[in-house]
Amino acid sequence: MSSWGKFNTDHTPKKYWTLEEAKGKLETYCAYQERSQWEVRRKLNEKGIKGDQSEELICEMITADFLNEERFARAFARGKFRLKHWGRIRITRELKIREISPRCIQMALTEIDPEEYYDSLLTQAKKKWEKTTEKDPLKKRYKVIHFLMSKGFEQDMVQEAVASLQSQ
Repeated sequence: MSSWGKFNTDHTPKKYWTLEEAKGKLETYCAYQERSQWEVRRKLNEKGIKGDQSEELICEMITADFLNEERFARAFARGKFRLKHWGRIRITRELKIREISPRCIQMALTEIDPEEYYDSLLTQAKKKWEKTTEKDPLKKRYKVIHFLMSKGFEQDMVQEAVASLQSQ
């Protein structure tokens, strides 16, 4: 083993898939969790399948209902909101990166209940407010606002939540 530890020093090439192998592996890959076409295309590219062959496999996955853009977008929005407490802006940005259509993004955002969304914002704001050790109230306010904005919450809602915390 080299002094770099786990790094492979014999430079063995990456394992590429054949078309038959790729179909079976993609079915498993897509059945494990919802995937976007962009993620599948990237995986195929990594494994040496590009261009028309890649698009043909993606079409087969769509036809067999292993891939569904709307289903992926809805699951993604639900998961990122409930588990990571992301706001609508961040979820939208991440879905755009994954090349999801604007129509599907709008449908995905309907998965988020407005009351639950505002409660999540208030909970995140309160936690950050209590955790921030800054003595200067303006700096503390800035840090909490910055944190909530980085989570993807809308500025007007963030301002309102922080103002309600300051008045307590």
